[in-house]
Amino acid sequence: MDQKNKDLEKFLNFLSGKSKNTAPSDGDNVIKMSKKGPLNPKKYISLVVTLTVVFAIAIILFANVYIVKESEYAVVRQFGEVVKFERDPGLKMKVPFIQSVTTLPKNQMTYNISEEEINTKDKKRIIIDNYAVWRITDPKALISNAGTLTKAESRMEEFIYSVIRTELGQLKYDEIINDENSSRGSLNDRVTARVNELLLNDKYGIEVVDVRIRRTDLPAENEQSVFTRMVSERQSTAQLYLSEGDADKRRIEAQTDREVQEMLATANKEAALIQAEGEAEAAKIYNSSFSKDPEFYSLYRTLESYKKTVGEDTVIILPSTSPYAKVLSGYIK
Repeated sequence: MDQKNKDLEKFLNFLSGKSKNTAPSDGDNVIKMSKKGPLNPKKYISLVVTLTVVFAIAIILFANVYIVKESEYAVVRQFGEVVKFERDPGLKMKVPFIQSVTTLPKNQMTYNISEEEINTKDKKRIIIDNYAVWRITDPKALISNAGTLTKAESRMEEFIYSVIRTELGQLKYDEIINDENSSRGSLNDRVTARVNELLLNDKYGIEVVDVRIRRTDLPAENEQSVFTRMVSERQSTAQLYLSEGDADKRRIEAQTDREVQEMLATANKEAALIQAEGEAEAAKIYNSSFSKDPEFYSLYRTLESYKKTVGEDTVIILPSTSPYAKVLSGYIK
């Protein structure tokens, strides 16, 4: 009981400022309070009000400005209606809580177009997979006529499909898939130019930079039949080439044989003429030579005849009056 009285007395002395600067013992349970007395509540209220005002001003300032990046357009709306377009990058101002800002991309974008089935000039069905590179040229026209990027892309896809279907319908299947006969380069240019004309007429504020065919496939249900028909066509074409080659071969051989026969006939004719001329000249020379010595000429003719008629092992019986007998017996008159 005495201890409680002492503790109460110390607490009262502390409140009245009469407490000594002595540290309480471990057993003392004293409530420590500031010697300056209780804080003034008005100071707290003033601080809270100041911080609230500063925070509100910061929110208003933050809501009043926005940043336009280099790669985007800014669309300012007031109560849902478009009131301004910002094209230049930088820090911009707007009316807080009344105006809102959305952005549109300024850079080029890629749009993957859905696969579509198209008929070629030779009545073959193919599946086309393509894509387009496009950009916004007039954000105001896009918002006014298309409304959103999604609607603009949808309209662009319709135009691209329509133009590609028309263009590929004028080409054969081989002209589309074969690299050597491919017309894709000029086709892409024609499709791009035509689609831009349609977009310009609708005033959508967008421009197609390029349209490319990524892949061409055959429908699964007739792929095998088309391949079979293509093989048959190739075989027929190859057989036609072989037949034409054989015909050309026979024609060339016949022409060559005819030319050879003509050349041989001419050569034989010339050879016979030359031979006849030679024989005539030889006979002339013989006659001129032998006329000077008739007996030698007679002997020469006999020897020539003997050489042609008598062989190495030939046995002949000759009368004594035969020219051969005279030669063989060594008697020459």
